This record gives sequence, structure tokens and C-alpha cells, in this order.
Amino acid sequence: MAAKGTPATYSPSPTTFKKTKPRLLTDTDWVRPDGRDFHQCRPAFLRTGAVNAASGSAYAEFGNTKVIVSIYGPRESKKAMMYSDIGRLNCDVTYTTFATPVRGQGSENKEISAQLHKSLEGAIMLDSFPKTTVDVFALVLESGGCDLPVVISCASLALADAGIMMYDLVTAVSVSCLGKSLVIDPVSEEENYQDGSLMITCLPSRNEVTQLTMTGEWSTPKIHEAMELCLDACSKLGKIMRSCLKESASTSQE
Repeated sequence: MAAKGTPATYSPSPTTFKKTKPRLLTDTDWVRPDGRDFHQCRPAFLRTGAVNAASGSAYAEFGNTKVIVSIYGPRESKKAMMYSDIGRLNCDVTYTTFATPVRGQGSENKEISAQLHKSLEGAIMLDSFPKTTVDVFALVLESGGCDLPVVISCASLALADAGIMMYDLVTAVSVSCLGKSLVIDPVSEEENYQDGSLMITCLPSRNEVTQLTMTGEWSTPKIHEAMELCLDACSKLGKIMRSCLKESASTSQE
């Protein structure tokens, strides 16, 4: 599994990107709340097999963002559903009441569940389990920023742990625009003051983007820079996730 001792990191290559100078806020140099460089991701801890009763499961901890995902199925689809020669994917994301500083102030569950479904659907070989449904239940234990990217990556790891046929693992990374600076893998405080955000979900081994989400106003050069940051980080995160699966498989064989 990834990082039993020291959490693994997946920051973009330092030689690829030039660091931008921090913008000034109230006449002082702006420093990220957790002390990271602008293009440095949070340490990632990943573990599979977190829920024994599930078909597959995974736990992810990215800084203060903690998520657990359980997979159930494939199970026979309900009779009320129309016949389909491909499988169905059901995604549900919920927040614990203590996930945020203000109780019950998590993101809209329906919206984030729909985004999770859209990110995973293109990576799963749905025709490999016709007339059946796979349920993906994600629970955000603690919201520390970048909740959706962490949920997506953790859900992909859980699907692989459940033996669901996929074209590739799915990784997701987001970047926030704060003034003239781009910060990767923002924490909650940074998301609260961001001028815009860009999230990329991709299949790292195939170098394919499955979803791109943007908010705020972006210039073309900034979009290109943000995409390069996200894609490079997604590729490195994919290696950490594969390493986690390999270690889990070797452990189970012993």
C-alpha cells in the first residue's frame, strides 16, 4: 500500500514549471496555509480493503481531506429498471455531520454524486456486467479541500479493489487561481478565496481526459498552465495508486 510510513507525494516535476511569485495580500507575502509550494500537492495516504463487508473498498487521506469508498455489486438490477445489455453505475456521496467546521455544511450531495458518476462512467467496462448494477458509496469523513478529486481517485481505487473491469484507473487533481498565481491541490481556506478553479479527471496510463470542470474567468495561457499542472500530477498519482494495488495484492497472497 502507498506510504505506510511517509505519505507519498505526486507534485508536478519541479524542472517542468517555473514557480510564480506569491501575490501580495495586505502588503505581506502570501504563503499557503500548510506551507507548501504553489505547485506542490499534499502528501497522499492510500489503503484498500478498508470495509470488510464490501465487494471492494478504499481509504484516502490527502492532508486533512479524508474519504472512504465502498463498492457493492455487481448485483442484479431492479425489475423496475428497463433491460440494458450494459451494466449500470450508481454513485452516492455523503458527508459526515462532523466533516466540516460548521456541522452539516458539506457540498451538495446530488451535484458531487453526479460529477463522480460522470468521471467514472467512461473508465468502467460496463458491457462486462450486463443487467447488473454496481453501487459506489463515498463518505467524506473530513473536508479539508479538494473533496471531489479525492473522492474520484479513492472511488477508482475501490473499484479496482472490487475487481470491476476498467480501462484504466481514474485520477483527479484540481488547481485554484488566486490572483496571478496558480496553486495545485488547494485546501479549504484557499478554495474560499479563489478567483477560479480547474479540475481534470483523467486515465493516466492512456493519457485521456474524462472530465474537465472550470469555474471563474481564465485566460488561455492560464488554462494551458493549469492543465499541464493537473495532468502531470494525475500521472504521478496514478503511479501511487497502482503501487497501492500491487502491495495489497502481494499482501493478500502471503
